[in-house]
Amino acid sequence: MAGGPARWSDIERSLRRAGGPLIAGIDEVGRGSLAGPVVACAIIMPPADRAIRGVDDSKALSPKERARLDPIIRAHALAFALGAASAREIDTVNIYQATALAMRRALRRLALAPDHVLVDGSPMRALQVAHVAVVDGDAKCFSIACASIVAKVARDRLLARLARRHPEYAWERNSGYGTPQHVRALRDAGPTAHHRRSFVVDALQ
Repeated sequence: MAGGPARWSDIERSLRRAGGPLIAGIDEVGRGSLAGPVVACAIIMPPADRAIRGVDDSKALSPKERARLDPIIRAHALAFALGAASAREIDTVNIYQATALAMRRALRRLALAPDHVLVDGSPMRALQVAHVAVVDGDAKCFSIACASIVAKVARDRLLARLARRHPEYAWERNSGYGTPQHVRALRDAGPTAHHRRSFVVDALQ
């Protein structure tokens, strides 16, 4: 492990004691990308099970490790769901509101109703659901780390599929983020329908 949650955190244990065993950990990926949706995962892991060895903040893991852990997490989860907000929605309502929208969609799709909602980052009034926010939660809380891995793998695979139609942007390598090659391709070929126009303007300045 890279130093992240080797076990259920004290926050998660305290929440379970205070009001029920089912915790939905939520995290999003793709907030700073120039292309593609922002994707959120909400996941409920079995409260009586030990934390899965190797689970950590998705950013701290290699693509190979994320790909190995993703099916293990999905198989162990009591329930999980993905939600997304498109590039067009991001341009329409801004990235903060779009992130909250993706999280709400993931929560609504859960097959189980959680007793608690645990979110990575700062409190989000736009989420419109009672929740506990944990700064750097993906590196501290097992349930959020699981969500971060599932969301990251799902979004990276989506961008890799889109890259087959738009190979010049190298999304299979940069996941839509503003690498030098991606920005050069934007200057040469212009944006696609999958680009966030509001982000591209800033990247090309």
